[in-house]
Amino acid sequence: MNLNQIAYRLGVLGTVIILIWVGLFKFTAVEAEAIKGLVQNHFAMGWMYKLMSVQTVSNVIGIFEVVTGIGLILSFFNKKIGMYAGLASAIIFVTTLSFLATTPGVFKMVEGFPVTDFFMLKDIPYLAISLMVYAKSKE
Repeated sequence: MNLNQIAYRLGVLGTVIILIWVGLFKFTAVEAEAIKGLVQNHFAMGWMYKLMSVQTVSNVIGIFEVVTGIGLILSFFNKKIGMYAGLASAIIFVTTLSFLATTPGVFKMVEGFPVTDFFMLKDIPYLAISLMVYAKSKE
């Protein structure tokens, strides 16, 4: 295995850890409340609160994240699963990044410097890994 292959696998496994860990955390009341402000203001997700409780919405998102993480693991063995998992994880990370545009008050000024909830910005490299998994599945 060459360095490029090791780096790819490390990137995918890091993405898997984040998706499964954060996905499982979605099943807690603390996380369900923490994401409410992000989800309810999102044009593609806010409607869910009209149909489901705060905890159920969080659980649905968590299931999607955990299943996607498992799919990324399986992408090492099955290209078709990799294609769907890469696409699903890209959707997750694009959605998280879009919260920067859809959530009121997400940007603040601290000592004259613009800051945001930086946890969202970590999704830029995860989006890149997702696209790499998708592209690799098409080879």
